[in-house]
Formats: sequence, structure tokens, C-alpha cells
Amino acid sequence: MTVKLNVHSMLALLLVAIFVAFMEGMDPNDLVQTITKGAGSTFGGVGLIVVLGAALGQLMTDCGASKKIADKMVAHCGLRTLKWGVMLVGVIFGISMFFEVGFMVVVPLVVSIAREAKIPYMYLIIPVLAGVAQGHSVFPPQPGPVALVDAFGADSGMVYLLGIVVVVPSVICAGIILPRFLSGLDKLAAPNLGNINETALRDYRLPSFGVCLLVPLLPAVFMIGNTIIRHFVANDTFIFKAFGFLGSPNISLLVAVLVAMYVFGIRAGRTISETSVTITSAMKGISSVIMIIGAGGVLKQVIVDAGVGQHIAAAAAGTSISPLILAYVITVIIRWATGQGAVAAITAAGIVAPLIPVFNVNPTLLMLATAVGSNTITMPNDAAFWMMKETFNLTMGQTFKTWGLLELVNSTSGLAVVFLLTLFI
Repeated sequence: MTVKLNVHSMLALLLVAIFVAFMEGMDPNDLVQTITKGAGSTFGGVGLIVVLGAALGQLMTDCGASKKIADKMVAHCGLRTLKWGVMLVGVIFGISMFFEVGFMVVVPLVVSIAREAKIPYMYLIIPVLAGVAQGHSVFPPQPGPVALVDAFGADSGMVYLLGIVVVVPSVICAGIILPRFLSGLDKLAAPNLGNINETALRDYRLPSFGVCLLVPLLPAVFMIGNTIIRHFVANDTFIFKAFGFLGSPNISLLVAVLVAMYVFGIRAGRTISETSVTITSAMKGISSVIMIIGAGGVLKQVIVDAGVGQHIAAAAAGTSISPLILAYVITVIIRWATGQGAVAAITAAGIVAPLIPVFNVNPTLLMLATAVGSNTITMPNDAAFWMMKETFNLTMGQTFKTWGLLELVNSTSGLAVVFLLTLFI
């Protein structure tokens, strides 16, 4: 529907959800309740996180904090380690921003850096986008990972700790090793892109590099801290309860946004009104994304309530296929069909969650296998595909060769690391 008929993704997801429900013989009245439950639970569990995440990224971008992070890290990298520096920048931005926002922030920066270093720009674009894409797909508080953590009952702190183990080698494979095997990258014409607003760094009183880096990582600090505290502190103590509160995705991200409003707003020389305008702008930019994610939640709930997930789990129980591979393949197929990584993760959650008791699989490892599946090679129904193609004036073949292959390597190498973790966990 989205590829052939150009139907809006939100409508396509809702129509398919209704179709699946009727094919499964659901009562129409039950279907109405399922639609309400699916949309409500998704908006309630993910919607606020999506808005707060967009607000945090926009607050960083508008005052120049994002540029300061990138400039500082790259300035301390020599020519040989430049790829590693921009890749790390990409992961950080992927954790703290929507992919589209991170893309628009890092691309002009990296193209400018490549010009100054006098190296082909695609040798830096591939590492930075590998980092943005994988960071966005694996780590909370991004909507896909949050939905998977909630559906699988995974521990947020363990997701960060094991996620780092998965992300590091996968982005190295996609960002550092892959370009060595791609010919013709040096022959691609450089896009006509300038740098992001240079005046921002002069107009506002930005904090130190360390503070700029810490603020977007606050949710990770609280979530990892909560996991550690729960293993070493009694559950009736104040610190246990405090970290349990602050370590939840919604609260940790809200705290980060409030800190950002002060650090990147009031302290930087902006008024409360100006920061409010920034947040409103961020909300407008992701309104369509929220609605598509909500529709994905409806399809997920139909899959759960109609028993589709149980059918697949029962069928898989009689086979020797690994639940990690099954979860990965299901998510990849949904990603190809919908063109949305978050929607793929949320929809797959309803199908994959019943596998946990059947196979007695570790929820965190299953979450990571599903997450990397949502970050695979994309088709032309994916907005990121066209952002890459049009920004760099690539042909369809060149887009698959660059963006497509980096996503495929990111995804498959990430799954391989998850399998290695099963030897120890």
C-alpha cells in the first residue's frame, strides 16, 4: 500500500490492522477496544518520549551545543582517527536525537570537516551515519528501543550495557571497514552544503564541552545507575526509590529536557519564551512520526489480541530456528514493508514477545536482536533512503551501495555480536 499506492503509512497500518483482525475472526466490538488500547498504550508509553527526545535534540541544535560537541571531538582527532571521531559523534547524536534531526545536524558538519581535511566526504559520511543509525535503533530513549524494552520486560540499564557491546563492533564494521571495500567513493561529487548556523556559537554562552556532552546522556546515566543500584542497594532505601523514579525512560528524559532548558536556554542567554518556541518547533516536526507510531501500536495490539503472535510462537516451537533469528527476520520484513524503524520495532514486539516463555530466551538479548533488525537495509519507501539520495545527489544504485550497505552491515554484524553474547549470558 505504501510503495505501490502511495497510501500514507498511518492509514496503511490502520487498514492492515483491521484486515488482520477480521481475518482472525475478531468481534468488531472487541476490535474497537483493541484499537483504543493499542493507540493509547503506544502514545502513553512512547509518545511522550518521542516529544521529549525531539525537544532535547532541538534545544541542543538551536544554541549550537551540537556543533560544539562535534567540533571539539573532531579537533582532537588526527587525520587517521578522524573517522573514529565522527563515528562517536554519530552514536551520541543517535542516542539523543531522532534520526532525521541527527542526519540534518551531522551531515553539514561532516561535509565541512571533509573539505578542510581534503578527503572524500563519503569516507566520513558513512561512519557518522552508521553511528547515528545504530545509536538511534538500539538505545533508549528512542521510541523503538523503549517500546521493545517495555514489551519484552528487559532491563533498561542492561540494554545500555549490553547495547554498547553490540553497537561498538557493528559501527566499526559498517563505518570503518566497509568503506575500504567500496570503490568509487572518491569520485562522488560533493554536495552543495554549508555548515549549520555558525553564529550560534558566538551568540550564546555555551557551557563546557563536558556539560554539552553530559546533558544528552543523562537518561543513559540514570538508567544504568538504576540497574546498578538495584543490584547493590536494599529496596527500602531512599536511593533505591530515587533511582527507580529517575531511571524510568519518561522521567529521565524529562529531567534531561529541564536541564537542557536551563543549560542551553537561560544560562546560554535565551529566554524561557525562546526555549518554548524551540520545543514547539520540535513537536511540530515530529507530529507525523507520532501518528505513524500510534498506528503501528494499533497493529501490534491487533497481532497480540488476535493471537497472531501465539500462532507464530507455536509454529516456531516445533522448529530448531533460533528465536533471535526469528525475531530479527520478522522485524526486517516489517521494516521493509513500512519503511519505519520505530514502527517495525513496535509492531514486531507484539509478534516476538510470546517467544520469550516458549524459548526461555533472555529478554535483553531478544530486545537487541529485534532492535538491530529494525536498522537493516532499507527500501525506497523509507524516508532515510531519500534523505541520503537527494542530499548527496546519488543514483538509486549509489544509494543502495552507500546507505543500503552500511545499514545491512550495521544490522547483520550487530546480530552476530548478540549471538556471541549468548555464549556468556
